[in-house]
Amino acid sequence: MSNAAYHILRPTGPASCVVFASPHSGRDYAASFLRRSVLNRRVIRSSEDAFVDQLFDCAPEFGAPLLVARAPRAFIDLNRAKGELDPALIEGVARQGHNPRVASGLGVIPRVVANGRAIYRGKITLDEAEQRISDYWSPYHDALQGLLDRAFDRHGQAVLIDCHSMPHEAIDGVARSGMVRPDVVLGDRFGAAASGDVVDRVEAAFAAQGFNVTRNTPFAGAYVAQTYGRPGAGQHAVQIELDRALYMDERTVKPNSQFEAVRAALRAVVAELSDIGQGRVPLAAE
Repeated sequence: MSNAAYHILRPTGPASCVVFASPHSGRDYAASFLRRSVLNRRVIRSSEDAFVDQLFDCAPEFGAPLLVARAPRAFIDLNRAKGELDPALIEGVARQGHNPRVASGLGVIPRVVANGRAIYRGKITLDEAEQRISDYWSPYHDALQGLLDRAFDRHGQAVLIDCHSMPHEAIDGVARSGMVRPDVVLGDRFGAAASGDVVDRVEAAFAAQGFNVTRNTPFAGAYVAQTYGRPGAGQHAVQIELDRALYMDERTVKPNSQFEAVRAALRAVVAELSDIGQGRVPLAAE
């Protein structure tokens, strides 16, 4: 199923209680959007989770759907609340307390891409911002909740694996602290978004394929994990951040020589994750 906001790759065989989603890999850059930006096409892609949808596109083979955003993150950020509007970018928006994401230019309509580089020459109208939310944000989140509801109705539980990538430099601080540099950071909002047995299974699946895994540092999960992670109600959400340097050249935004090897390793991870909850008693609520 496809529309302007998203594309769903659905399984044809037995269904899993797991749903995969990639909210930041969209790459439908409208010419009108690019004309309004001060950035070239390569730079504007620096905030994109490039190729993440391709890395996880085997999910339907193992019974799990994959929801993929089509609009780029620089255009609209689906991992933000729709009310996170930036008064420094959007005309007519009043300041409402301090929101560090909005203040840094990373609201639902981003003002900047990586390294704080401004996207626009000036402001956009509130009507335009609201139209983007109506056309892209709302359909995506309606589709996501629909997939989770369907999984829950079939299995009595649902698990969201929210797939992202992180700039290699974003984890420099972790390495400097003396910890092993992570290849993968799992975000469960410190236990609030998923039960421990779910996160343990996710971590074990990545570790079995040789990935170094940490939890919640420096990424604990944002709007999606906070909103859809309701372990007490049988709905779990785990955010995955994968080091981009493992599979792509961040400067050119192109796959590197290890892309297929990483994709093969992730195939094994996806197979294991898709089996969560299958043939077992309902996952523990915490």
